[in-house]
Amino acid sequence: MLTLYHLWLDPACRKIRILLAEKGLAFDMRVEKIWERRESFLRLNPAGEVPVLQAEDGVVLADGWVITEYLEEVCPDPPLLPRGPVERAETRRLAQWFDVKFAREVTVNLVDEKLMKSFLGLGNPDPARIRAGLHNIRYHLDYIAWLSDRRRWLGGDDFSLADIAAAAHLSAVDYLGDVPWDKHEGAKDWYARVKSRPSVQPLLQDYIAGRPPPAHYADLDF
Repeated sequence: MLTLYHLWLDPACRKIRILLAEKGLAFDMRVEKIWERRESFLRLNPAGEVPVLQAEDGVVLADGWVITEYLEEVCPDPPLLPRGPVERAETRRLAQWFDVKFAREVTVNLVDEKLMKSFLGLGNPDPARIRAGLHNIRYHLDYIAWLSDRRRWLGGDDFSLADIAAAAHLSAVDYLGDVPWDKHEGAKDWYARVKSRPSVQPLLQDYIAGRPPPAHYADLDF
C-alpha cells in the first residue's frame, strides 16, 4: 500500500489526497511534523518537505507536482488531465494559478501566518499579511465564479486537476473560516459541488487539536 507523508492543512498534501482518492488508490497517511527534522524522513526527502509518497516497492516520490504527474502516468484512469493538448495546457495553467499565485497571495498570508508560524516557532502572525490575504482572496473567488459560469468545471467539461488544486487551497483557508462564501455565490456553488465528491469529504473530517474549524466546514450544504 502507498504511504503519504503529509501535514493537515498543506495544500500540496491535500491535492495528493484528493488525487489518490479519485484514482481509487488505497493509501495510508502519516502526519510528518517537518519542523522536527526527523532523520528517517530526511532520508526519504532531503528537502525535508511534504508531501512525500512512498510505495511498498521502495519507490519514493517527493513534491506535489512530481507526485501528480507520476500518478497521472501510472494510473491514467480516470484521467485528471484532459486528453487534448490545448485542454491539458489550460488545466495545468489553472492548477499552477492556485499552486503558485493563490498560494503566494492568499494561502501563505492566511494559513502560514495564522497556523504554521506557531508550529514552526516563527513568532506572532503579521496583521498586515493577514489583511492582504483577506483582500486578495476576493478576486480569486471572482475568477472561480467567472470560470464556473462558462464551464461545467474550472478547466472544462470534466472535474480535473484544476478543481483539485483550487479545492486543496480553499479547503485549507476555509478551515480557518477565512473564505467569504456569502459574498461570492458563484464560487460557493462550485465549491459545494466539490465538497460533495467522495474524494474530498475525508479532508473535511480533519481536526487540529485546539483549532477547530467553523461549523460550516464539513457541511455539504454550507
